[in-house]
Amino acid sequence: MEQLINMVLLTLLALITFGIIRVRNLFAVVVLTSAYSFLMASVMMVLDAVDVAMTEASVGAGISTVLALGALYLTKTEEAEPRYSPLLPAVVAGTTGAVLIFGTLDLPPFGSADTPLNTHVGADYLARNMAETDIPNVVTSVLASYRGFDTLGETTVVFTAGIGVLMLLKRWRKAERRED
Repeated sequence: MEQLINMVLLTLLALITFGIIRVRNLFAVVVLTSAYSFLMASVMMVLDAVDVAMTEASVGAGISTVLALGALYLTKTEEAEPRYSPLLPAVVAGTTGAVLIFGTLDLPPFGSADTPLNTHVGADYLARNMAETDIPNVVTSVLASYRGFDTLGETTVVFTAGIGVLMLLKRWRKAERRED
């Protein structure tokens, strides 16, 4: 059943991706991108990555959609016709995708218990978690304790990006008032 849900979600993701590429109305692109993020959050929920799913839902489907709609409010709603042929970008994207797929051929089967991650690192975290952190949730202890500075850095980057967007919007509003 889980495999069927994954296949349905991945098929919907592929269809939405095709729609994003083909549509010229930027409002439709924003809506489709938001739906894509929501489906990705659903995929992460099916894969039991609840923390990643919550982040994707809040940042990808939430904040990104609001910021894109705000930017769309300040610009035109129709995409300009491309001046150059899209053949070269399509070839580069296709080649990159083929290389990435080729790179996955040597990976162990999905969910296999005898991967290096599950036999060395994961087991080490599970064994040392309670003695070192007293945090019962292993994912929380890894993110907040073992990788605390990394998580702080990621949070700082997202916060700085948000402040930068707010500053740009404020500057645009001041320029608009001066013109009036």
